[in-house]
Amino acid sequence: MEIKRVLNTIINADCVETMNKLEEGSVDMIFADPPYNMQLGETLLRPDNSVVNGVTEEWDSFESLKTYDDYTINWLKAAYRVLKDNGTIWVIGSYHNIFRVGYILQNLGFWILNDVVWSKVNPMPNFKGTRFTNAHETLIWAVKNPKAKYTFNYEAMKALNDETQMRSIWELPICTGKERLKNEDGSKLHPTQKPEALLYRILLASTKENDIVLDPFFGTGTTGAVAKKMGRNFIGIEKDSEYVKGAQKRINEVQKLPDCAMEYTVKKKQPRIPFGAVIEAGMLSPGDKIYNSNGKNYAVIRADGSVKSDIAEGSIHQVGAAAQNASACNGWEYWYFKDKQNNLVCINELRQQIRTEMYGAE
Repeated sequence: MEIKRVLNTIINADCVETMNKLEEGSVDMIFADPPYNMQLGETLLRPDNSVVNGVTEEWDSFESLKTYDDYTINWLKAAYRVLKDNGTIWVIGSYHNIFRVGYILQNLGFWILNDVVWSKVNPMPNFKGTRFTNAHETLIWAVKNPKAKYTFNYEAMKALNDETQMRSIWELPICTGKERLKNEDGSKLHPTQKPEALLYRILLASTKENDIVLDPFFGTGTTGAVAKKMGRNFIGIEKDSEYVKGAQKRINEVQKLPDCAMEYTVKKKQPRIPFGAVIEAGMLSPGDKIYNSNGKNYAVIRADGSVKSDIAEGSIHQVGAAAQNASACNGWEYWYFKDKQNNLVCINELRQQIRTEMYGAE
């Protein structure tokens, strides 16, 4: 099945059969929200005796754990085949299934990058009072092999989190209000519809504009709606025709954000500058000392650009790490030199001067 023929469409069919027909290595990212196999064993009532609408659909019913595992193996094999070598896959689940999914992912050769906890700020209470309130779901983010050059928009995630590194616990609300799709009688069209905020963060983190995002369990089309809004291509696969109808109507109403609104922070890859270039440029000389920020530790610069302290010798990074008894160190940020006024100045400023002079890089 030629990939360009199904871009930005919903395929009303079985996900395994469909993925096996798609071109091999053709999608940039997969978001999968598979059945959780979490059917309630009995009717669950609220304190006012009203019935809790759990997941009772046939698609979430499996005869045994082995049956569920076999199903998981089949769809993950198909997903592995259709994913690009440098693509990523996100799988979401609850305690009912996510550990089994993670085990199978690894058995099939996927390499796990992170597990992310979606902490629900407004979870459904535990009405019986017999367990902790189940207030989170787990996402697994993985690649096809540990050497994959996958997309991770680190700077954008940091900006989204008020200039602090984005952590693996995401506090977001469940899907409610106008965002929740309803059927003709006013009840929920789909029992496990995911909030757009969750997909927005996932797509912003791990895709680029015009990337192809596949959702093999499309449901009410949250992935497609957010992808369209963000200028990504999507392919949805959904077996239930009622879900397809609701998802298509929803996506038709989505407007793509203007290009200027979809710009996000990207860290530019700057030219590599060895410390030896600072010596060659005459900015520092062999025999000069470099210091840590408080001036207590120092090392002597040698002719070949290496440095030597009283405890170690080697690159500025190796000796900086030894000075802190650390496994690694960015020597450009750790070491300082004394200017003519005897002020300590970070040696990274010298590197930036060389970049500007040689490459015009800021």
